[in-house]
Amino acid sequence: MPVTTTSAAIHITPVVLKTFFKHAKRKGSKLKDGDDSERAWDDIFYDEAFHIVKAFIELGTKNTVESLQAFTNTHVPAPFWCAVVPVKIPLTTCNQAADALIEWFGPEDLKCVVGGERWWQVRGLEWLDAEWITEKDYLEDCEIPKDAEYSEDEKTTLRMEHLDRVMLYVHGGAYFWGSINTHRYQVIRYARKFRGRAFAVNYRKAPQYPWPCPLQDVLAAYFYLTTPPPGAVHKPVPPSKLVFAGDSAGAALCLTALTVLRDLGLPQPAGAVLISPWVDLTHSFPSVISNSETDIIPPHGFIHKPSPLWPVHPRPEGGYTRVIPTQTNPPPQPGHADTLKPNSDEAADQLNQRLQETANRGEPVHASDLKENADEILSQKEMQSQEVVDGFDAQAKTTQDSSTSESKTEHDDVTEDGGSDIALDTFEPKPPKVLMEDPDAKPWELCAQIQLYATTEQLSHPLVSPVLQSSLGNLCPLYILAGNGECLRDEIIYLAHKAAHPKDYPARQGVLREGRRQKENAVKFQTPTKVHLQVFDDMCHVLTVFTFTEPAKYAYRSIAQFVKHVIDNSEDHLERNPFPELHRPPSAISDSQPMDGSSSDASTPLGKSHRTPKNPEKSDIDMYRVNEAVTEKEVEHGHAEKVPDHDGTANRSKGSGEDIPAVLMIRERVSVQGHVRPMEPAEEMDVLRIKPQEIGVIKERPVRRWLDGQEAWDKKYRRTAERVINKRKSHETKAQRLLDHARQQGLIHDELQPQRSRASVVRDDLSSVGEIESQRRWGPLDLKDENPPPSAIVGRRDTLEAVALLKRTVYHSAPVTHPRVPKIKTSDAFRAAFDPHDHPIKPPQQSVSEQQVHTQFIPVHGLRIWQSLVELFMRKSSKKVGRAQEQASSTLRSTKDKINGSSGGEGTSETPNS
Repeated sequence: MPVTTTSAAIHITPVVLKTFFKHAKRKGSKLKDGDDSERAWDDIFYDEAFHIVKAFIELGTKNTVESLQAFTNTHVPAPFWCAVVPVKIPLTTCNQAADALIEWFGPEDLKCVVGGERWWQVRGLEWLDAEWITEKDYLEDCEIPKDAEYSEDEKTTLRMEHLDRVMLYVHGGAYFWGSINTHRYQVIRYARKFRGRAFAVNYRKAPQYPWPCPLQDVLAAYFYLTTPPPGAVHKPVPPSKLVFAGDSAGAALCLTALTVLRDLGLPQPAGAVLISPWVDLTHSFPSVISNSETDIIPPHGFIHKPSPLWPVHPRPEGGYTRVIPTQTNPPPQPGHADTLKPNSDEAADQLNQRLQETANRGEPVHASDLKENADEILSQKEMQSQEVVDGFDAQAKTTQDSSTSESKTEHDDVTEDGGSDIALDTFEPKPPKVLMEDPDAKPWELCAQIQLYATTEQLSHPLVSPVLQSSLGNLCPLYILAGNGECLRDEIIYLAHKAAHPKDYPARQGVLREGRRQKENAVKFQTPTKVHLQVFDDMCHVLTVFTFTEPAKYAYRSIAQFVKHVIDNSEDHLERNPFPELHRPPSAISDSQPMDGSSSDASTPLGKSHRTPKNPEKSDIDMYRVNEAVTEKEVEHGHAEKVPDHDGTANRSKGSGEDIPAVLMIRERVSVQGHVRPMEPAEEMDVLRIKPQEIGVIKERPVRRWLDGQEAWDKKYRRTAERVINKRKSHETKAQRLLDHARQQGLIHDELQPQRSRASVVRDDLSSVGEIESQRRWGPLDLKDENPPPSAIVGRRDTLEAVALLKRTVYHSAPVTHPRVPKIKTSDAFRAAFDPHDHPIKPPQQSVSEQQVHTQFIPVHGLRIWQSLVELFMRKSSKKVGRAQEQASSTLRSTKDKINGSSGGEGTSETPNS
């Protein structure tokens, strides 16, 4: 059964009941034992919500990738009390973003690392979905010229123009699921609290559109806001009035986009909010394993029921296995992938080996097929004992050079008369090696792609795993949030310190050696980035999902204050102090309430008015005010890191009534009650003692965890995998028939030359039956000399979505490389009329990773049910707080008195560390 509201309910209901009884049993045991410690899961609502989310994600792993994507990318109408305006970002802006990335990569990286310049620019739609979001009560009447013909959505956009605070929100979902629909209620909550408008982008997702497709779309959204294309209704949003925000994969995309803007010398936004950013796709930090029980991430990672789309190899067959004992000595070294940018000697040596093996075996041999004698394979310790420079085996390099020199006489055609170019063009990286826990073991070779977002060889690229950036300095102010119970905790803590201290957390040498920009950035960007890091006790991945908890309420309020502070103050002001907690006099929060006076802290029930309740709950404001005072004490007593003066001392001066200046980094933990306390010193944190060469390394335990799950899925879905192979053949036949009939109908396609100009060309001299989209640069037929990743549908013909993409770009919206658009044959139109995935006249539905699914049966969709549950938990939680309101107020006043009367300030750290 695919992922649907019904299947989710069937799967989750037993989990709800089981959690209820386990919760009661655990609470009884605590009472019996006299345990008065407070944990997040002591709250029945959080306990239930945590297990509901975890169960839903696990349900997704038992279904296909496309099924999960379709469910989470189903269009769900917004509640009536919100103003949501759908937007179509045009191809002109998408091309602007593509040009920026082309400049960032350069020709060599585009060819060797990305796989080309064209494939990732291909999309099914002629636009990129996005939407404006704000509170309806924030709209303002404006004068609209009588002769102007604006739609209702455009008029609503104009009525938002006075809201000068803008948040660009990038949703999470492991780079392959989720949408603006799954995150809309969170985004609405942000816009309400900072009293502004938000812009959410529905970027293309992997594995159909892998890296760097999502990054291009995030940059396109930014350019759409700051430099609107012709026809856009909104005025340009100055970068100083804009904040990036995102969660999980979306937060990492925000950070990556910031580094691209920085490197290209383009204006950055005023600040960025990073919620649980996923910044290390190699899983090299310890908490990925140690926190698996306290997080919502599935036990074996994101594995899925086989489909024509994913995994690329639906089953081990024909000698293929996902993980094997290593067949060759370094390079690459254990824990590393092979280089994607070989020198001419390395490429020629590999080509000579492959030619020789091809002659011996009588069949083509790839790099993954190369083997050395088993008794010559070294153990991991022996491999590492060789002269190694951060994963590069100098001894092996010497051997290769010698071998290449000796082979020149035998294979002169490879290294002479342009042969080196042939060798470079045909080079294939050897399989990555896994770093084993037993140093005497022989490393594994990883033959399968683990992450859906990028190939294994690309995982250590700084635009894939931004924790591997050579420098995260010179960025706009960052507010970074993490859960202490989440798998990504360690990499997030490391990332925050790396941004604030570029010189203290350098990148490993391999990153610098592989990337031209990384070498430059390591020297060029050494100015520390201002960072506020908060780690929330017991909370799991993306704590803001659980909006009804005290920590989440505080997080929303604190994020809103950060947004208002960095947008409302000048660049000079933010240079002195980017932290709203240190603003003097303290920023007012009265304007956080909606204009009608309703509560800003409780989500509005669907179908009900959101007018002021009798006892509006303001606990998040109270928590923020108390935490604001605690943070000031942290600074006064040396718990916050100060900006050093030129003489190396910390600047501590501040004038009367002015902001507290010269703070570089605020490091805090947040209790389950939402109270902050100073984080322990950096030198006491194990994660900050990890050596640079240990980061971005492929290690045994994460791989083994994934492999155990994948092998279980191979057995469970063996027959499904067999059917998948047959379906792929059927899709290939359909794609070939489509192309054959298109040629019969007059399809003409010029064969592209390498490195053809990327400029759009309108071919007015050629007539066409259909439409040639003047801004669509490339299509699936324009991939000569390109090497897209195996999962990318642009280079495939064996999936339903690949065929739909092909048909749209051939018959309906062709790129400028097509001189004409042919008519569809009558037989093909007749066949399409009986195909539920096709249409005889209109373009077929594009990939669910790109185009939203529209259905008539939306009122009972699971996304609405989840929101209803959140609202229920919010109301129940508010009632609990209301009953204890007098006691809470007394406690808060007592806390304030203690803070104001404390001479040492150390009392702030006495909050229980759950």
